[in-house]
Amino acid sequence: MFNKLKDALQSLDISLDARAEERFEKYCETLIETNKVMNLTAIVDPQEIYLRHFADSVALLACFDFSGKKVIDVGTGAGFPGLPLKIACPDINLTLLDSLRKRVDFLQNTCDLLGLDANCIHARAEEAAMSADFRDCFDVVTSRAVASLPMLCELCLPFVKPGGVFLAMKSKDYLAELEASENAIKTLQARVERIWEYSIEGTDLAYCVVVIKKLANTPSKYPRRFAKIQKNPL
Repeated sequence: MFNKLKDALQSLDISLDARAEERFEKYCETLIETNKVMNLTAIVDPQEIYLRHFADSVALLACFDFSGKKVIDVGTGAGFPGLPLKIACPDINLTLLDSLRKRVDFLQNTCDLLGLDANCIHARAEEAAMSADFRDCFDVVTSRAVASLPMLCELCLPFVKPGGVFLAMKSKDYLAELEASENAIKTLQARVERIWEYSIEGTDLAYCVVVIKKLANTPSKYPRRFAKIQKNPL
């Protein structure tokens, strides 16, 4: 399966070493086994996990230089994209944030198994973003398949430090969401820097990353409570 991953990433000029191979194999095995008793992913075929989860996550290395960066993956779920990025680029200073304790426990156990140092945090994004330990201090924020872009901006941009970026992973049908998020991005002191479109070899799927640059600290009243964000996005 690892060769499938290497082939998929080759077209993006991303290479992986032998240690990454060992870690991805253990990650896949642990994910499949744990998924039998906990809902982590609807994708359970190993080849599909390697292509649709691992390759899609690691593809971000072709979009942005993560080396040595302080990164938080918001709403990480089973660890995507943060944990595959850490496997591929171990010098990332990684925080994995999720609102479900069972998922966070799975992530901590998996990091221990793989010998990876990551901060696995159990918290709601809108609450953690109000803490001085997390607010306006990350070089990179990632989020994959969590919510619509207007909601994601309010949940994720408060974590980004001025000059840093929020990488929102989306399908190629992103234009309507991007248009709807214009006010949120402006209000939260940010701007769209570029759109990076890509595909994963071996799949029929195409994706994009909306690269949003933070210009200044987030206004103190954001993020709002989740119910307000959901009911009335910026």
